[in-house]
Amino acid sequence: MAALRDRLGAGEAEGSAGSRQPGQLGSGGPTLLFVKVSPGKEDTRRFYACSACRDRKDCNFFQWEDEKLSGARLAAREAHNRRCQPPLSRMQCVQRYLKFIELPLSQRKFCQRCQQLLLPDDWEKHREHQVMGDISVTQLKRPSQLLSPLENKKTNAQYLFADRSCQFLIDLLSTLGFRRVLCVGTPRLHELIRLKASGDKKPNIKSLLLDIDFRFIMEDSFCHYNMFNHHFFDGEAALEVCRTFLQEDKGEGVIMVTDPPFGGLVEPLAVTFKKLIAMWKKGQSQDNSHKELPIFWIFPYFFESRICQFFPSFRMLDYQVDYDNHALYKHGKTGRKQSPVRIFTNIPPNKIILPVEEGYRFCPLCQRYVSLENQHCEHCNSCTSKDGRKWNHCFLCKKCVKPSWVHCSICNHCALPGHSCEGPRDGCFICGELDHKRSTCPSISAATTVSKAVRKQKQRKSNKMKMETTKGQAMNHTSVTRKKKRRERAHQYLCS
Repeated sequence: MAALRDRLGAGEAEGSAGSRQPGQLGSGGPTLLFVKVSPGKEDTRRFYACSACRDRKDCNFFQWEDEKLSGARLAAREAHNRRCQPPLSRMQCVQRYLKFIELPLSQRKFCQRCQQLLLPDDWEKHREHQVMGDISVTQLKRPSQLLSPLENKKTNAQYLFADRSCQFLIDLLSTLGFRRVLCVGTPRLHELIRLKASGDKKPNIKSLLLDIDFRFIMEDSFCHYNMFNHHFFDGEAALEVCRTFLQEDKGEGVIMVTDPPFGGLVEPLAVTFKKLIAMWKKGQSQDNSHKELPIFWIFPYFFESRICQFFPSFRMLDYQVDYDNHALYKHGKTGRKQSPVRIFTNIPPNKIILPVEEGYRFCPLCQRYVSLENQHCEHCNSCTSKDGRKWNHCFLCKKCVKPSWVHCSICNHCALPGHSCEGPRDGCFICGELDHKRSTCPSISAATTVSKAVRKQKQRKSNKMKMETTKGQAMNHTSVTRKKKRRERAHQYLCS
């Protein structure tokens, strides 16, 4: 079985303003270029697939790079893409929202099944649906609490910041002096910034939300956007809204805060963020050409090496970000159950103050705030923990490692006590061969084939037994019917 190597072809994923070849547009905008690798073969073949979905069941877009599509197939694809688009345009949604807020409280209704605000003309269509009434202005200002979070982990699963993390970020942004926040995939932060601004006489922070969830199209501060390919679904008009927001005041006082799906590839995200940075730089004067767009990239700590590969100036903060609707990523847990989500930023860590009341402390040697158990190692000359636990220094490895790891004399490095010493560092750690990865291991393929054959055999046997049972039941029913008719005829004969 062929494997998919998680790679983005250099320069192949273009945003909405980039050039496209016919047939490379999916329902999520421009597709990404991947490489298909066959085990034991040097030959590779490149193909385009959906940028937003990791499961072919959710988006079946697939096209070989050198494949030529017929006119009929192109027409069918365009029709499918149109069906996947929101039923209303951005302008229509804004107009509906303005009409909705003018209604009396008793007439403000929200359909929970269709996830949309209802005007009086819509009531009859949604009469049999579950509808909420008396939607207040406060609820409208917190749409992430009104709308049901999307839950498909392989497409657009939404994990929303807890109010604790949101409040920390808002206070931090205000302390650092930012006046505008570009929220890429952070709807909860966006709405709290706007909620705070509406209560202030002179709002000091503005926000623009870029998100793939079109349900947030209620106000002029939203752009329907795919962060994996830098695609604005509403075209040049939405692109101009984002450009104006970034370049306002010659690009001064703006920061980008992003919280991408954790299952997404780092490389296409980095390509997108660099395009947003380039958009911001065009508004800069020549004197400020050396400056960087301030960024908070919120992602699990184990992606640190990948993120720093594309953004060498980024540093990881110890602050643990938690979420309202995630079973594991919650505040207050200890040990390995702590949230692994961190903030990666190009802002100097010594300028960022973490809350002391939550256990963070300032390390004068590292010149940054760290978690309580993150102890300074005199040998590494750094506070080395990544996951919030106290790490131990290994003199043989010459670095600090997780407390659950021990040094293995066979592997000559630290690992979990129950690890397999024969597993190679490169290649396949199942069979040890270096010409393939675990996902394409022939051993797994053979085992899978055998397993499938056994399952098919069991299924055939089960189907055969069901057929025999059904047949037996039919025969029994026939014999009972015949006996009954015989008895009736005998009864008629005796009575005659």
